[in-house]
Amino acid sequence: MESSSRPVGVIGAGSFGTAIANLLAQNCDVLLYSRKPEKVRQINQHGEHLGVPLSPRVRATDDVAEMTGRCILLFPIVPSASFRQMMRTFGPHLKPHHIVIHGTKGFDLLPPFREEELDTPNLSLSRAHVRTMSEVVLEESNTTRVGCIAGPNLAREILNGKPSAAVVASRFREVIQAGQAVLNSPKFHVFGSYDLLGAELAGSFKNIIALGSGILDGHGLGRNIQGLLIARGLAEMVNLGKALGTSSQAFIGVAGIGDLVATATSPDSRNYQFGYRLAHGESVEQIRSALPEPAEGVRTLRIARQLVRQYRLHSPIIETLHTVVFERYPIQRAIEYLMSYPYSVDVDFL
Repeated sequence: MESSSRPVGVIGAGSFGTAIANLLAQNCDVLLYSRKPEKVRQINQHGEHLGVPLSPRVRATDDVAEMTGRCILLFPIVPSASFRQMMRTFGPHLKPHHIVIHGTKGFDLLPPFREEELDTPNLSLSRAHVRTMSEVVLEESNTTRVGCIAGPNLAREILNGKPSAAVVASRFREVIQAGQAVLNSPKFHVFGSYDLLGAELAGSFKNIIALGSGILDGHGLGRNIQGLLIARGLAEMVNLGKALGTSSQAFIGVAGIGDLVATATSPDSRNYQFGYRLAHGESVEQIRSALPEPAEGVRTLRIARQLVRQYRLHSPIIETLHTVVFERYPIQRAIEYLMSYPYSVDVDFL
């Protein structure tokens, strides 16, 4: 990477983007991008955001040209539904020398597919119609050095200074090294991986299981069934990942089981919160409008269910969760179905 005196850019001032900005500020100056001028003014005037003091090394901006002109290393962290539009804004300014490491855990849908139409009968959605965020970066810019950050990274815990770890995954060693150089700190360890697709899929699919875990907790059904959901949910994540072209390795590491356990057991997880509130009678629309940021698992669940059907996978948890979340199928009947599902063996994916 070019001169270490350059700031590192974070695109997106949501909770995780803000947490990453504060982490980066332990090692370098940071430009934090928001498209909202009033948010930029508030951050720069008060030196805090989302109720958390920001490092004096973090400065906010709404200037795309400044971000891409001053920063060689960029961390885009915006919701998956907005990611392609963000890249269409930044893409014309990105050059081959830029390094892009995204922190978004979700998928992009290619036209003519739209999220609200994913429950249409006889829809045929395959891998050819779905893009990971790194693929969106490559399609919308001239940069080639891309990667992702994944792992048990609950934003609130990071903002509160609690220890954690992550994986920076990329096909390029220099991208992994660049991410490690700016993110490693006494309370944040960064592993490296060349399995970019595996890390992206694991980070996205675990949000589905977190939805289910929140539903179970919302019904007061205990830790035993929650542990069972996590274990069998991991198996479905692995099988779907294999169908989409990756191996099981990423799913049993920090980006997979590490992130899955954190997200599926913490009230700080938006996806867990979503499931918990759904169990208490709120509708999908009510919860979506009330949460300050999207619960990515809701969108991912719709996409995953179509992929499961396209590839004819045995994924009873994904199928059943879809009926519970979007068709309000009774949770007790759903549990009875899953408890009696004829699993043949325990670990069948290694």
